[in-house]
Amino acid sequence: MKKILLPLVAMMAIVLMNSCQTSKQVPYMQNIDSLDLSASKGLFDARIMPKDQLTITVHTSDPVVSHPFNLTVSRSLSADGALSTGGGSLQGYLVDNEGYINFPIVGRIHVQGLTKRECERTIEDKIAPYLAKSEKPVVTVRMSSFRITLLGDFTSPKVVPVTTEKMSVLEALASGGDLTLYGKRQNVMLIREDATGKKSVHRIDLTDANFINSPYYYVQQNDVIYVEPNATKAKNSALGQSTSIWFSFISISTSVASLLVNILRD
Repeated sequence: MKKILLPLVAMMAIVLMNSCQTSKQVPYMQNIDSLDLSASKGLFDARIMPKDQLTITVHTSDPVVSHPFNLTVSRSLSADGALSTGGGSLQGYLVDNEGYINFPIVGRIHVQGLTKRECERTIEDKIAPYLAKSEKPVVTVRMSSFRITLLGDFTSPKVVPVTTEKMSVLEALASGGDLTLYGKRQNVMLIREDATGKKSVHRIDLTDANFINSPYYYVQQNDVIYVEPNATKAKNSALGQSTSIWFSFISISTSVASLLVNILRD
C-alpha cells in the first residue's frame, strides 16, 4: 500500500507547488498603482494600409449628384442561382500594394498612411471640382477588413473583427475569453506587419502595467497575438499520460484490494 500511496502523494505535492507559483503570475498590471500614465495620453487613429478593404459613401443634398461616386451592387445571386434586384449594397475598395484605390470619376487616390478622417477629407477635395460650389458633400470611410488573430492559450482562440477600428490589447484578450491559467502572461507575443509587408515581433508583459504606455497597447490591422503555455502546462502535458496510467493503476489496485479484504473476511 505504501508503494501505491507514495507516487500519489508526490503528484499532489507537485500540483500544489505549481498552483502556488502560478497564482503569483496570473494577475495583470500588478504595479498599476505606482505607474505614471501621462505617457499614454492621446487618441488612437488606425492608419490605412495596403490590402485594407474600405467602404466609402458620398452623401449630397441631391442623391442623384452623389450617385456616380458610390459603387453599389444592385443585383445579387440567390441560393437557387437567380439574380435578385434591390436597393443595392456598397461595394468595397481594396487598397493596392502601392497604397491607392480606384475611385469613381476621380480615378486613383493615394490613401496609404491616412487616418479615416484624413481619407475622408482627401476624397472630399478630389470630388469637389465635379460638384456645384454650394454643395457640401459628406464622405464616410470605414475600414471593413480590420481584424486581428488570437492564438495559443486563450479560452477561445479566434479571428476577431474590429468594427470600431480601435482595440486595445486588453480588449483583444477579452474577445478571446481571456487567457487560460496556463497562458504565459510575462511573454505575450505580438506579431505585426507594416505597410511594406515587413514583419516584427514584440513582447508584452501583462503583469507589468508599463505596457499601457507602449506603442503596442493598441492593436493594428492583421496583428497576431500569440500566448505561450507556461511551465506548469508543459509539465502537466509531459506527465499527463503517466498520471492517467497511475490513477488507473491505483483505482484498479484499490478495487482489487477491497475485493480481497471482503473475500478474506468471509
